[in-house]
Amino acid sequence: MERINVGVFDHIERTSSEGPPRQLFEERLRLVEAYEQAGIWGYHVAQHHATPLGMAPSPNLFLAAAAQRTRNLRLGTLVYLLPFYNPLRLVEEICMLDHMTGGRLEIGVGRGVSPFEHAQYRIPFYDARDIYEDALAVLVKGLTSERLTHHGSHFRYDNVPMELRPLQQPHPGFWYGVLSSDNAIYAARRGMNIVSIGGLNSVKQVVAAYREHHHESAGSPQNVNPHLSRPVAGAIRHIYVADTDREAEQVASEAYRAFYANIQKLWRDYNTAVLAFPPEYDLFHRVGASFSGSVASVREQVAQFCEESGCDYLVLAFAWGNLTAAQTRRSFDLFASRIMPDFARRPAVA
Repeated sequence: MERINVGVFDHIERTSSEGPPRQLFEERLRLVEAYEQAGIWGYHVAQHHATPLGMAPSPNLFLAAAAQRTRNLRLGTLVYLLPFYNPLRLVEEICMLDHMTGGRLEIGVGRGVSPFEHAQYRIPFYDARDIYEDALAVLVKGLTSERLTHHGSHFRYDNVPMELRPLQQPHPGFWYGVLSSDNAIYAARRGMNIVSIGGLNSVKQVVAAYREHHHESAGSPQNVNPHLSRPVAGAIRHIYVADTDREAEQVASEAYRAFYANIQKLWRDYNTAVLAFPPEYDLFHRVGASFSGSVASVREQVAQFCEESGCDYLVLAFAWGNLTAAQTRRSFDLFASRIMPDFARRPAVA
């Protein structure tokens, strides 16, 4: 079995804690320090708005703080919701962050999947794909040009001086969140790194489609990562490790109820539901979308993922639902000390 890179994904959810948001942010930053010390490869933050699922609606602010607490951990987004940004401003912030991190930034991009989050910002949901594509074109041009000229369907710039340039040349790597084989093919043709969600069988199909079509990016003007020799295919798994299987099942089931309520909150406000996640933890776990149990049980689950998924990147969510900071840290410490050494490697992505 080949070893695999290990990263962390974080929604930065509102928890059951009654403390102020600054307490949540400080708890997360201490976890980020622990991830660095344990040798985790990358830390990826989501972007959400008007929902308890995401209490860091400006991921760049949080990543700037994380940059000051780390030296080796790669930092990035999964994903920047491009329709929510002026892309010229985002280019400048990406350049700032790449320098503040010492060249450790990764750029996840997407259009967003929640029409209600778009509506809060008066962004027409059915235009989001086109806005995303236009904004992505601006990002690539802005990061690779001394002056930016772009005449697109939504954004127009004429000879703008790019005084800030990224530390990584030609730019940090681009990532894409993948939910289907069609998404995977889109990302493959653009040379993007990918991270998927869903059950193990779904991940296997997505990664197979990605690998099948990745060669189409070679020499293509659509390739946004021509400098990467082997783009990465990863998947997110929620995880909880405890001393016994029974304890892990009880805690993870309760945490999942809170996570499910958070991810459904904005949709329920508009009398609908998001269907990407099942309502019960048992099904979520049985399809392989999560790891939970004792050290021995989780080791077996990770081994199955490594053997069958086709991924070369395992992205774990340790802090989720109503898990306390102490529970999250204990789970992570068990994983880092007793499971991760059997599977992890840390080569460069490029």
